[in-house]
Amino acid sequence: MYDDNEWNSVTGAELEGFLEQVQPIDGKYNVSADSTAVSWRPLPFYERVVLVRVKDPAWTPGNLYIYYLTVDGNLYRLNGTSPPIHEVNALAPVKITEENVLDYLRFFCFFVRGEEGPFLIAEDINNPDLPTDMDDQTRSVVEGTIRPASYEGTNEQGYMLCDGVVFYSNALFIANFAVQPSGMIEMLDDEPIAVDLPCKVSVPVA
Repeated sequence: MYDDNEWNSVTGAELEGFLEQVQPIDGKYNVSADSTAVSWRPLPFYERVVLVRVKDPAWTPGNLYIYYLTVDGNLYRLNGTSPPIHEVNALAPVKITEENVLDYLRFFCFFVRGEEGPFLIAEDINNPDLPTDMDDQTRSVVEGTIRPASYEGTNEQGYMLCDGVVFYSNALFIANFAVQPSGMIEMLDDEPIAVDLPCKVSVPVA
């Protein structure tokens, strides 16, 4: 989630203080200043909230990243469910605009998960969150299907309407979303484009 060059490293005493606060993550993932990388980035729909990313090579699975939102020194673990995001949205509060609604859609669909993982908004074949084990045929199907998500205006309730291609598990859908000012998102409609692909989206956060 997000390019590596968009993250700022946490080091020194700040790193040690953060790791003390979270050790062990979820009661099972150990962290250490020698091996654990921590970085942060701002998010355009929050003013005083940052997204924190934690990674340690010793964890299983090897592609696990752990994320938090931090507000005024308090941490909210993004564990694949919606309550932490809604709590931060109310507290911060979230400010969704026409300019940042697609950023918010990508964020929400990545971190609020179904049984099979994220609802990845698939826009670019070079997105590192896409399956890495695509064969040539699958890759050409995916490349021919995905496109940039789009903002389609506001409905009479004041909800922002967006369209996007969603890669969920081993299937691609075109989906229509309504984004409420509070940060709630509803998937209004989804139409399968390609199903039963021989690879799956695998970007664990818990």
